[in-house]
Amino acid sequence: MEVGQEGYRGLVVWQKAKELVLQIYAETNKFPQSEVFGLTSQLRRAALSVPANIAEGKERQYDKEFVQFLYIARGSLAEVEVFLEIAKDLGYLTVGGFNRLEKQTSEVGKLINGLINSLK
Repeated sequence: MEVGQEGYRGLVVWQKAKELVLQIYAETNKFPQSEVFGLTSQLRRAALSVPANIAEGKERQYDKEFVQFLYIARGSLAEVEVFLEIAKDLGYLTVGGFNRLEKQTSEVGKLINGLINSLK
């Protein structure tokens, strides 16, 4: 999963998690202004937590610590999934937008799980 000695930036899982954040920012820009301090903020914060925890864990000294941060990233990803579903139910996300983000979220989750399993 890692390319060269690029640290966390070389991890495919980090790259995909970062792409997810960028897509979530693009979609949440379309949310109602009244949600800026509500769902928009919560969704963005949860999404940002995923690549941030992957990066922090990767920079730790021991694999055991890295795994702990990957579990935290996985928890944040679950929050993202809940917030996306609520946004869809409220009509803030189109079905197409939701499906794209759900697919990306699923991919990141599989990569996190694979990395956890490889480090254990």
